[in-house]
Amino acid sequence: MAQNIQARCPQILRLATLFLVIVFGLMLRRFGYAADLPFIVVKYGGSALWGAMVYLLVALFVARSQPVAIAVTALFIAISVELLRLYHTPWLDAFRLTTAGALLLGRVFSLWNMLAYAIGIAAA
Repeated sequence: MAQNIQARCPQILRLATLFLVIVFGLMLRRFGYAADLPFIVVKYGGSALWGAMVYLLVALFVARSQPVAIAVTALFIAISVELLRLYHTPWLDAFRLTTAGALLLGRVFSLWNMLAYAIGIAAA
């Protein structure tokens, strides 16, 4: 029983960290400019937090994997989502115009976002 609790503890920590990363990301996007933070901090800080979120989500689903494998998987997912921004269909563009679509998929392709994702994943 004690071993089961110890096995679950990292998952609980990952889930709590995931929650905090999401909250910080939303706060940064909502209040970053109002707090007079520089554009680069708001824009790419949010992208780095998004990358960290992807890492933590992958880590929740493949808990027994090595951190490097989790990071590579998360980076693959993050880059795939960024590349998806180059693909346009009416329904996908309509979803991107919603708040959820903008937060999950983004609107504009940027190579700099990929670097920010990698930084967020490495930090996570």
